[in-house]
Amino acid sequence: MSETTLLSAAVLGLVEGLTEFLPVSSTGHLILLVDLIGFQGPPGHVFEVVIQLGAIMAVCVVYFRRLAGVVFGLPVDRGARQFAVAVVLAFLPAAVIGVALHGVIKSVLFDPTVVSVALIVGGVAILAIERWVRPVPRVFAVEAIRPRTALAIGLFQCLAMVPGVSRAGATIIGSLLIGLERRVAAEFSFFLAIPTMLGASVYDLYKNRDALGLVDGAFVGGWVIAVGFAVAFVVAALVVQTLIAFISRHGFTPFGWYRIALGGAMLTLLYWPAATG
Repeated sequence: MSETTLLSAAVLGLVEGLTEFLPVSSTGHLILLVDLIGFQGPPGHVFEVVIQLGAIMAVCVVYFRRLAGVVFGLPVDRGARQFAVAVVLAFLPAAVIGVALHGVIKSVLFDPTVVSVALIVGGVAILAIERWVRPVPRVFAVEAIRPRTALAIGLFQCLAMVPGVSRAGATIIGSLLIGLERRVAAEFSFFLAIPTMLGASVYDLYKNRDALGLVDGAFVGGWVIAVGFAVAFVVAALVVQTLIAFISRHGFTPFGWYRIALGGAMLTLLYWPAATG
């Protein structure tokens, strides 16, 4: 395993940690960066999916006390049960549709052009909601999310199966439209990421188990994944602890402009040489 490959894994882990919980599409960033630097990691896009577990573990650590309170409060606390039901219901649509369309998503949609266009479209949607729609918040705590509302947010999350849409962006935008307050929308996106990304990572590892294989008793690409995982964990922990405060002050508009700028720049890089050659 070359030092260059491990350095590339660290850079990709950094990007994953920075973008997983922002409405800018971490998967889209990874696909674009992998294409730009020519990264050769584990097969089947396993690396891009599995290092997201590092970011998910960061949420578990940062919110450990709250999550533990929900788990231990299930038998006696109605709020804890409503919290758990909301997360499970919001997770179900992505679980069902993701398994059914896994092959199509990986073979067709993991494409730099698709990502770039999705970034721009999502950025326009964020700006439109922040500037013109301005939905009135009616839900001010995750524990107050009703089952029907949770299921609707889960359907919005399914839009993120198109790389570049952003899982966080789809759930946050959907939550805002349905009536969740900004802080609650962001927090619920954090918690929903835990079962969603855990399930996606485990399923991807299972589907690519033969390609990964074992060499001298170790998984192929194991060190590459470990480096990306560790960097993503540390960086995501910092992002999660500061994101709520940033959103409270600035809203989501900066992310909308960023998405449009990045998508436009990538389309230019992809097609400008062809147009001028």
